[in-house]
Amino acid sequence: MERRDIFITATDTGVGKTVATLALATLLQDQGYDVGVMKPVQCGGDDARFLKKSLSLKDDLQDINPCFAREPLSPHLAFKRQKRKIDVPKILAAYQQLKQKHDIVLVEGAGGLVVPLRDDYFVADLVRELNLGLLVIARPGLGTINHTLLTIEEARRKGLEVRGVIFSEISSRKRGIPERTNPREIAKLSGVLVLGTIPYLKSLRRPEILRRCAGMVDLKRLLEPSAGVSTARQKQLVDWDKKYVWHPFTQMKDWLNEEPLVIDAAKGSYLIDTRGNRYLDGVSSLWVNVHGHGHRHVNRRVREQLEKLEHSTLLGLSNTPAVELARKLVSIAPKGLAKVFYSDNGSTAVEAAIKIAYQYWQNAGRKGKKYIAHLANSYHGDTLGSVSVGGIALFHKVYRGLIFKTIKVDFPDCYRAPKDKKYPDYAFECLDRFEAMLKKKHGQIAAFVVEPVVQGAAGMIMWPKGVLKRMRELCRRYEVIFIADEVATGFGRTGKMFACEQEGVSPDILCLAKGITAGYLPLAATLTTQKIFDGFCFDYKDQKTFFHGHTYTGNPLACAAALANLEVFKEEKTLSRLAPKIKFLSQKLPMFYNLPHVGDVRQRGFMVGIELVADRQTKKPYPWEERVGARACEEVRRHGVILRPLGNVIVLMPPLSMSLEELARLTDVTYEAIKKATS
Repeated sequence: MERRDIFITATDTGVGKTVATLALATLLQDQGYDVGVMKPVQCGGDDARFLKKSLSLKDDLQDINPCFAREPLSPHLAFKRQKRKIDVPKILAAYQQLKQKHDIVLVEGAGGLVVPLRDDYFVADLVRELNLGLLVIARPGLGTINHTLLTIEEARRKGLEVRGVIFSEISSRKRGIPERTNPREIAKLSGVLVLGTIPYLKSLRRPEILRRCAGMVDLKRLLEPSAGVSTARQKQLVDWDKKYVWHPFTQMKDWLNEEPLVIDAAKGSYLIDTRGNRYLDGVSSLWVNVHGHGHRHVNRRVREQLEKLEHSTLLGLSNTPAVELARKLVSIAPKGLAKVFYSDNGSTAVEAAIKIAYQYWQNAGRKGKKYIAHLANSYHGDTLGSVSVGGIALFHKVYRGLIFKTIKVDFPDCYRAPKDKKYPDYAFECLDRFEAMLKKKHGQIAAFVVEPVVQGAAGMIMWPKGVLKRMRELCRRYEVIFIADEVATGFGRTGKMFACEQEGVSPDILCLAKGITAGYLPLAATLTTQKIFDGFCFDYKDQKTFFHGHTYTGNPLACAAALANLEVFKEEKTLSRLAPKIKFLSQKLPMFYNLPHVGDVRQRGFMVGIELVADRQTKKPYPWEERVGARACEEVRRHGVILRPLGNVIVLMPPLSMSLEELARLTDVTYEAIKKATS
């Protein structure tokens, strides 16, 4: 069942948060709920002990208030003066303890959302890590419109869900015009539910609270979970899906005999189906979601753009978000990339890249440089050009009669290296052969395209350090355009904004898609150096234009989402906050080797591949028809997790925003599912 826990914040200090927390907890207890409370950070005073006593709670005070400082100061100062730091993992662990004991936990914050807990960590950051809905406690009188709207705006900017606003009367003063009209105005201006008022309480004893507060707060709407859609509607959607939809990469004969899962909504790290069931999104909705579903800031930016301009062609015109995004992408991309060519998905980004590379040499009069080189086990998309530079027979063999000739470069899956070869030496032996090939054929090769550091769809194959850098150096030496396909690895997936940064590499062409819009809208970008761009700048009569493009190239809505995505990266310090999560994953993953049919566990940042084998000693793979990877992913779904395998490789690629608690659940559920599927 969906948790109904709530984080209680306020528009200011002294608004009455603790009284509101007590009143709400008392009302909920009266309705039969087992309610716990938590005050994670307290500076001075005795609020936590007061709540524990007033609500007759048996919880350890250390769980209710894990971080206490004596002086009534801003937390970051109070703890600094005691030569201590607020221990966020301790807070998260205490919350987990309370969750297990109670139906509902009310978590009371310190002051407002922008109160610093550390120099670089605010109350809003804690709310996000706890993954809780937010209740705003506000004064009812003059000035509250400004303070409340600013609090709601900050919450949305941080991607927090605001459940509602409750007013707290902290004095017995008679209600005037502001008190009578402010709730209506705040609801109208913010679009947030006003759930009621906690009246002034002369006494904080239980009978007085129940007498004065009964019916004053809409508890049902405060706690209301996602309920999905009606049973009749569920059946209709399933029937229509089977009747009308052809799903990608799906054997439809099987699909038509199964009960499909229809997703109706999403929030944070969770997908919600038409029945209201929640599923942890363990593959970021096919490797695209970055900051969680329904991020308020991205939502707002897309909504704002929708009110201005939904689409305008980039053929012969430009648009504001496309211009701003191009500038921003160049500023964060590896050094040397200067121009942005837009398209709408990873395949088209690669398609554009190989056509640009090919035409660059044709424009330059180097007619012999007409082949594209790529790794023999690579995947770069499903349009015919990108299929041509792919090497996964399962996906591409049927189209071999349609595609152009390429040069395949042998490169190892180091887990499956020959018996007499060692990791990482074998990878560099392959590079030696790559250099020998370039030395012989560089006059025929226009470009070399590769996924840097991690080959995603090839089975999450990870490279030893130094491979990428040497590939780049060889391409530069032999005048071969180096194309980095970062469709999957870009936007933080490996722990850096771009995987090329792992080894300080700057490609000639960079392909981006998937995470570029935080998983919101289709968009791709192919970045090139100024030198390559200049290779297309000729007189009109020469007909050396890059005659390539798409109807929705540079769509303003998608570009607005991409800009918002990058703003969230900066504002929420996404990459720096990712580091401890990557470390946590690396500490959890070795447990999979306790399972006898796990052959290899590979990780780079937030990209994980767990390879299942029939025999660990011989590395014998499971036969395709046994569907072992698929069975494991079916099993995790029964436990509220969504994964999608690559054959016998179980892929974990969660949103970068996923909490430590959610990561623990993801790995634990996956472990049990693999154990069952391979037993």
